[in-house]
Amino acid sequence: MDGFRFTLPYSPRIQDINYGGHVSYAAVLYYFQDARIAYLARLGPFSETDVGGGCALIIPEVHVRYRAEMFLGDPLEIGVRIREIRRSSLTMEYRIEREGEVAAEGETPLVVFHYASRSVRRVPDALRTAVAGFEGLPVPA
Repeated sequence: MDGFRFTLPYSPRIQDINYGGHVSYAAVLYYFQDARIAYLARLGPFSETDVGGGCALIIPEVHVRYRAEMFLGDPLEIGVRIREIRRSSLTMEYRIEREGEVAAEGETPLVVFHYASRSVRRVPDALRTAVAGFEGLPVPA
């Protein structure tokens, strides 16, 4: 998939289908989550609940653009990339394609959050370095 160094093959399941016979808008958010989890695991010992330093990732908002219907069993490919590394957050972008056609796109800010202190924290150096190296981004100070 052009512009994405990480992709995840995916296929809609019966529980993803709505009354219109296509993938529900809400299911797309779960597709993004599954791809995000796989992306973080690909980078190293990271997950949504552990990015180092006792911190996790929280998502304060989601933006989704639906471009085409998706159906049960369609062969999908989900691309994930981090577009920007900031002091305490990352911007993640997603694209879902079916046989080369864009079906959905979106983005989420990922904020580093320390649950024990209930506070936003700086992106841990190990995550910052792993993302920058994988995506070819500069490592911000």
